[in-house]
Amino acid sequence: MKPKSKILIIAGSDSSGGAGIQADIKTVTSLGSYAMTAITAVTAQNTTGVNSITAISPKEIEKQILFTCIDIKPEAIKIGMLHSSNVIMSVINALKKIKTPKIVLDPVMVAKGGAKLINQKAIETLKKKMIRRSYLITPNIPEAEILTNTKIRNLEDMIYAANILLKLGAKNVLVKGGHKKAKYMEDVFLSKKEIKIFRSKKIKTKNTHGTGCTLSSAIATFLSCGKPLKKSCELGIKYVNQAIGSNLNYGKGHGPINHLNSVLINKKYR
Repeated sequence: MKPKSKILIIAGSDSSGGAGIQADIKTVTSLGSYAMTAITAVTAQNTTGVNSITAISPKEIEKQILFTCIDIKPEAIKIGMLHSSNVIMSVINALKKIKTPKIVLDPVMVAKGGAKLINQKAIETLKKKMIRRSYLITPNIPEAEILTNTKIRNLEDMIYAANILLKLGAKNVLVKGGHKKAKYMEDVFLSKKEIKIFRSKKIKTKNTHGTGCTLSSAIATFLSCGKPLKKSCELGIKYVNQAIGSNLNYGKGHGPINHLNSVLINKKYR
C-alpha cells in the first residue's frame, strides 16, 4: 500500500518506545500515513519512569523542521514535548515558514510516571504564543488544570476549562477525561460553534503509557487524509481504545498500548 498522507511530528524521544516520537511514528504508520520527525529531546525512560532528559538545541530543532519540509511537505503537523521557551519560539519560527494549517498540539507536561517535562516559563510561552497557532489542542485533565489555573472535578469543569482555552486563542479543544475516576470515559470537544462529548467505556488496566501522544498523532493522521476535525477526534479515540484493549502488559510499570491493533498482516508474511 502507498501512504495516504505525510505528517511531521515535533516531539521528544521515549527510549522505551511506548510514548513520544516512537509512539507517534507507530501510530501514523499503523494508520497508513508517512511519518517525518523533528526530535526536541532525548529521554532515558521505561515503564517505571524517566531516568534522564537531554535537550536538543532550539536551532537544531528548527533545522530539522525546515530542512525536512523543504523537501517533503506535510499535510498535518503533530506537536508534543516542548521543554523550554526557546524551543517553543524556534518551533513557531519554523511553522511560520512552512505554513501548514492542520497543527495538533498535545501540551505534554508530565510523564505517566510523574516526571515533569516542561518548566514554568515554557508553560507561559505555550499559553501566550503556541496555543493560538494550533488548529487543535489536546490536553488531559492535569494539563488543562495547569493551562487554565482551574480545578477539574467533573464534566462541567472540563467544559469550563475548554472555554478558557478558547479565550486563550485555541481554535478547537479536546479535553481528555482519562484521569477522571469513572466507569465511562468522557472527552470534551469544543469549538466556537459546537460542543461534543465523546463517551466510551473505561478499560481497567495500568498499561496506558503513551495514550496522549498516540491520540494526538491519530487525530493528525485522520485530519491529514481529509476527514473533518470532529470525525478525526472520534476515529482517534476509537483507535486508542482498541490499542488499550489489547493490553500488551510489557514492563513492570505503566506498560505501552498496542499501536499495531489496526494492522492486518498479509497471509504470505505470517
